[in-house]
Amino acid sequence: MPILRLKDIKSMSAKERVEKVTEFRAELARLKTMVRAGGAIENPARIRELRKTIAKILTIENEAKLGIRKKEEKPVKKRDKKEKKTK
Repeated sequence: MPILRLKDIKSMSAKERVEKVTEFRAELARLKTMVRAGGAIENPARIRELRKTIAKILTIENEAKLGIRKKEEKPVKKRDKKEKKTK
């Protein structure tokens, strides 16, 4: 389960994103220190989740700075089974 979803990250302000990155980096450093010290952490997958979430936040932040926001794709309309293909 992701820590933050993409739509949640996009809806945050720039200041909130910076705060979240700082918070996640601190938690990541704490978990890595515990692993290096030989201790067992409760959820080892949390390290990977944190790294991915930090990368997502930084990517969204850089896109916003450069003005490269990707356009939202519209969902593709599915055909009904009753509709027949025409040649």
